[in-house]
Amino acid sequence: MRPPIAFSSIVLTIVVCSAVASERGSPDSDAPAGWQTISPRDELRPAFAYDRKGGLDGKGCFAIRADAREGLDGSWTRSFAVEGGKYYHFSASYKAKSVAIPRRSIVAKLDWQDAQGGSVPLDEPSVAGYLRGSIGMAETEFPATRNGGSGGWTEMSDTYRAPSRAARAVVSLHLQWAPKSEVRWSNVSLAEVAAPAPRIVRLATVHYRPSGGKTPMDNCHQFEPFIAEAARQKADLVVLGETLDMVNVGKKPAELAEPLPGPATSYFGELARKHGLYIVAGLLERDGHLVYNSAALLGPDGRMLGKYRKTCLPRDEVNWGICPGHEYPVFETRFGKLGMMICYDGFFPEVARELANRGAEVIAWPVWGCNPLLARARACENHVYLVSSTYEDVAHNWMISAVFDHSGEAIAKTDKWGSVAVAEVDLNHRTQWVSLGDFKSEIPRHRPVSDDWEK
Repeated sequence: MRPPIAFSSIVLTIVVCSAVASERGSPDSDAPAGWQTISPRDELRPAFAYDRKGGLDGKGCFAIRADAREGLDGSWTRSFAVEGGKYYHFSASYKAKSVAIPRRSIVAKLDWQDAQGGSVPLDEPSVAGYLRGSIGMAETEFPATRNGGSGGWTEMSDTYRAPSRAARAVVSLHLQWAPKSEVRWSNVSLAEVAAPAPRIVRLATVHYRPSGGKTPMDNCHQFEPFIAEAARQKADLVVLGETLDMVNVGKKPAELAEPLPGPATSYFGELARKHGLYIVAGLLERDGHLVYNSAALLGPDGRMLGKYRKTCLPRDEVNWGICPGHEYPVFETRFGKLGMMICYDGFFPEVARELANRGAEVIAWPVWGCNPLLARARACENHVYLVSSTYEDVAHNWMISAVFDHSGEAIAKTDKWGSVAVAEVDLNHRTQWVSLGDFKSEIPRHRPVSDDWEK
């Protein structure tokens, strides 16, 4: 969410657009003062032009146009004065023509520099434990692409704290690797703003294996005290285990599966409403002749907000006649965007990546058992918070019930049966890595093109 902009003495608004002449030297003489055109090598240089009325709402715009050659790469660039320690909101809108993969080819960047144009160190600590002895430096920032606006224009924006030793921010607006294409950049601004409010969420996991139950609802009832304990610790989300309605009941999945929504979701929905939190519960789902291994999301209003059907099935589930799902839904909650995956999904990076591609900030993971290294990997490679709930004994070192942070560390975990672990996190916090910076913002720009729907 964009913070309210409190304009101060520094309000830098520039406008920019497209289509255009193919000068190879300096930009058009009509371009606003201070802007330059840059390319990594002259032979990769696209065409640049400034149009006084071709931008958003009839304002000016900077345009970049690529011919039929592969690999062209160029940007409009300008340096702006900033004050270290202050917060700045960057915003720009773009309109593209014939760009196949916008997330990789249409990129805005911010680079922090000192008064002499040199790099500046980070103020906050970076992830520890690797590249020991290295100093964390402020790396390139990559503003996020927001929802498309009207008239074919799309916003790219983010809010940053300037490092204390920064004196300037170099803004560059790119078109790269997109033959026969064009982009117009318009309404570019860098303005000082108040510090954005944190987005605090408390994530809880339950470590419990049902026993003694004779029906699915017997098992469901056994989780009530743990949900109450998570609520006592002010949890916003509590994650329960996989197919909790089947554990130790002694029947096959097809005998136990129920529609979703159904009796189990009604029960957990009432607990979610009572305690004012979200619950993710692993349940067997029947849909006509099909049975799915599913996870249901219950909201604080008591309703089932959605479900996820496990896409990766191990041998036993295939032999039981369970059907795989094929969708990767992400749900808006009061604290942020939530995705779900189930057990064996964790062995395959594609599931968590698809959820992250769709904006998931937290992934709930009901998991019977799994290699704990994979939990760390899925959290780290996507920079999401991952909440696992397992039936494995901690002593097995096969899986733990825990909350994993962006670096893959378990920041809260249970060490005994019948316990609850809660971690408080800020979804607005940027995890910084030595040599990488904020890797989460780089993922959309740098990850490969591997999906047919993207090509």
